[in-house]
Amino acid sequence: MIRQLITMAARSALDFALPPRCAGCGTIVGEVHSFCAECWKTVDFLGHSGCSACGLPLQATESALCGACLARPPRISRTRAAVAYDELARSLAIRLKYGRKVAIARTMARYMAPLVGDEGERLLVPVPLHRSRLWRRGFNQSALVAHELSRRLGIPADAMALRRVRRTPPLKGMSPQQRRRTVAGAFRVRDPGALAGKTVILVDDVLTTGSTAEACARTLKRAGAARIELVSWARVVKPSQLMR
Repeated sequence: MIRQLITMAARSALDFALPPRCAGCGTIVGEVHSFCAECWKTVDFLGHSGCSACGLPLQATESALCGACLARPPRISRTRAAVAYDELARSLAIRLKYGRKVAIARTMARYMAPLVGDEGERLLVPVPLHRSRLWRRGFNQSALVAHELSRRLGIPADAMALRRVRRTPPLKGMSPQQRRRTVAGAFRVRDPGALAGKTVILVDDVLTTGSTAEACARTLKRAGAARIELVSWARVVKPSQLMR
């Protein structure tokens, strides 16, 4: 009881000295890892809407699946993203990845956590970086988010389950076919036995065409994973943003 009172007092003092600020603009807000009213209005939260498989928005249809997923079921059984990719979502991703604002991983995880599926024996696996990029950056932003999701949801995370064994060039500006060829064979599972029969939930910060995630899913399926899902902070829903 005394320890709880001390913890509460220390937290109150810290909140007074360093009040929580909006993840988007830095304005003081009432709750940590949240957005102010103005930024909130600009965020396009995707949630559980859209195609039940790929998660892309559906228009003028009562079908649960989009035409593409009906015609060719994807390897990734369920894809969800917290928000649509826009200036604010991009800003958070850049500040985490290049600005080393690692606390943003906790903000992302807060809005991603409700989208994580509950089917099967689950394992969170971040989309990996090649070791050369990991050494240069110092951390994998997707692994940070996976760690925060694990902490929130009580689902185990394994940042070493999937490795990127071949360095690939940036995919920006490539056609979908070029992207697929570039990432083909770039990933390898460390221990197939650890994945056998499990639902692997890939974790990424930004989803563009999905070529990298598809390559990861192909490798995980071959290693024995029963089901692949994907959850990300943001996803591109407007084709024009792929070139940015």
